Amino acid sequence: MPTTVMRREDLGPSDQLCDYCTGRCCRYFALPIETPVDRADFENIRWYMMHGEVSVFVDDETWYLMIHNTCDHLGDDHRCGIYDRRPDICRNYSTDSCEFDSDACYDQLFESPRQIEEYADALLGRRKSSSRAALPILETT
Repeated sequence: MPTTVMRREDLGPSDQLCDYCTGRCCRYFALPIETPVDRADFENIRWYMMHGEVSVFVDDETWYLMIHNTCDHLGDDHRCGIYDRRPDICRNYSTDSCEFDSDACYDQLFESPRQIEEYADALLGRRKSSSRAALPILETT
């Protein structure tokens, strides 16, 4: 597998794009989510992001939940280990619009629960602190 970084326009007519692929599309998946409109929506997104390698991005006004997790069948050579039995979503993916040489630039990117909370505060106003009194600390003797 070549280690030289290639750009799509550098490939010759007989070159196969997949021969230079690093499997970027096999290292995460993203699902559209509803656009948050209130504090509860932002709290749900914050909760999603507390589950490991998760981020949220906005692209063309659509919000996406991105799960950073490599496909179990991606080989060390960046090739699919079950290519002949791969899921339809993989079969339908085309190299015409793949992320081979994309820098993945989003309209907005949130990489931590704190960023979502700060964005919600900026958009909706700062959340009031909890009105519950602090629980007393019980001492054992």
